[in-house]
Amino acid sequence: MEIQLWRQILIPYQQAVEELKVKFASIVHENRRLGQYSPIEYVTGRVKKISNILEKAKKKNIPLNEIEAKIEDIAGIRILCQFVEDIDKVVAIIRSRKDMEIKDEIDYISNTKKSGYRSYHMIVYYDVHTALGAKRIKAEIQIRTLSMNFWATIEHSLQYKYEHNIPEEIQKRLTNAAEAAFKLDQEMSIIRNEIIKAQNLFQLKSSVIADILNNIQNLHKVCDDIKEVEHIQEEFYDLWDKGNFEQLDKFNKRLDMLAAGYKAQSLI
Repeated sequence: MEIQLWRQILIPYQQAVEELKVKFASIVHENRRLGQYSPIEYVTGRVKKISNILEKAKKKNIPLNEIEAKIEDIAGIRILCQFVEDIDKVVAIIRSRKDMEIKDEIDYISNTKKSGYRSYHMIVYYDVHTALGAKRIKAEIQIRTLSMNFWATIEHSLQYKYEHNIPEEIQKRLTNAAEAAFKLDQEMSIIRNEIIKAQNLFQLKSSVIADILNNIQNLHKVCDDIKEVEHIQEEFYDLWDKGNFEQLDKFNKRLDMLAAGYKAQSLI
């Protein structure tokens, strides 16, 4: 099969990866804008290289004309979570979506691979519309924690280096490292609520400060009394320096009312 034809075949898969990355990333952004915790930390994606597709087809004795039907991870999405508990939430989100259909699920967390690999895999059907027309493709979604991903990335590199024949001593250490990574996930789960509270508070503080700075900037545009705006700015710096969030929040609400008053005057 010619390289040019392969490039054409992979176009829908490339588009699917880009669209899915945006869709899952939007869940992160929406939760953060609402000041809520997101079960998704971040999202990555890739389309398999032609050489890797051919290598996998050769290894599994898949004819070239059956590659798209039998290789399910040409398009791949990886969703990373902070906590093991978040994985179930992400799985539930995917199951509830109407823009993709689940073909298969494999739980390598409850059923850990012998190597120590842990992850939750979902194969989904996804419809794309390209310049060449509509096409339903399959994509693999891997959902794992940050520590699981760290281990899997290292293990993948070693598999590549040793051509899938990792020396026994290194494999033993890898297996031990996988257990250590999972113990880390378990420890983080114990203090999960405290971590989430701290992250939400940080996000809320950042949002309030951004609102205050935006209000001050707008007041510079509409307020004729420059000294008043300078006084407001100095008051903000003083509150920010003291680190009193409750006072900053009250200050922000006062600025909201002040900005609304100037806006009302401009409409008269």
